Amino acid sequence: MLIEAILLALWAGIAGIDQFNVLTHLHRPIVTGLVVGLILGDVKTGLLAGATLEFVWMGMVPLAGAQPPNVVIGGVMGTAFAILLDQDPKVAVSIAVPFAVAVQGAITLLFTIYSPVMHKMDSCAENSRHRATDLLNLSGMAVLFLFNAIITFLPIYYGVETAKSLVESLPSWLMDGLTVAGGIMPAIGFAMLLTVLLKKEYIAFLLAGFAIVTYSDISLLGLAILALAFALYDYYRGESPLKEGKKGGI
Repeated sequence: MLIEAILLALWAGIAGIDQFNVLTHLHRPIVTGLVVGLILGDVKTGLLAGATLEFVWMGMVPLAGAQPPNVVIGGVMGTAFAILLDQDPKVAVSIAVPFAVAVQGAITLLFTIYSPVMHKMDSCAENSRHRATDLLNLSGMAVLFLFNAIITFLPIYYGVETAKSLVESLPSWLMDGLTVAGGIMPAIGFAMLLTVLLKKEYIAFLLAGFAIVTYSDISLLGLAILALAFALYDYYRGESPLKEGKKGGI
C-alpha cells in the first residue's frame, strides 16, 4: 500500500498544480479517476467513479473568491476509497464531498497565509529582480504540490483499514441510503450546469435526449454519436446564436 499511496500522492500533487496554474483539465475527476484506477489496478471502477464525480463537479464553477469543494482531492479520494473499499462508484460521491469541502477550506486558509508573498513579488518586479520573481512564483506551485500530496497520502496510507472497518460496520440501510444520495448528486450537478447553458431553443433537444435514454436501449456510445449529430446540425444550419452574433457585428 505504501507504493500505491506514494503514487496517488504524486498524482494528486500534479493535479493540484494543474487546477490553479496550468489548467489543462488533468485535475478533472474523469481524468483523475482513470489514473487512480490504473494505479490501484481497477480501471473500470476508476472510470465509473470518475465519471460519476465529474457529473457532480460539472456545474461547480469557481467565481472570484467563491470556491466550490476541492475537485482534486474529491476526485482522487472518492475514487481511491471506492476501489480500496470495494464499494459502488456512487458511494464514492458520499466519500468525496466531505473531503472536498474540508480541503477547500484548508486551501483558502493556505492562500490567505501565502498572500504576503505577492507583495514580495511586486517588490522584486519593481526592482527588476526577475529571477527572484520567477522563484517566488514557482514556490507557490511547490506549496500546492506538497499540500495536495500530503492530504492524499495520509488518509490512503493510514486510514484505509480504519475506513474499511467502519464501512463494514455500517448497516445495510445506511449504505443503501448513501448509494441513493450518490446517485442524486450527479443530477444536481448537471441541473446546476443547465441553469447556465439551457436556452429555450434547445429544450427540444433536451426532451428528445431524455425520451431516447428512457424509452430505448441505446448504448452510451450511440447516444454520444447522436448528440454529436444534433450539435453539428445546429452549428452548421447557420442559425446558432454565435453565428447570428457575428453577423450582427457583436
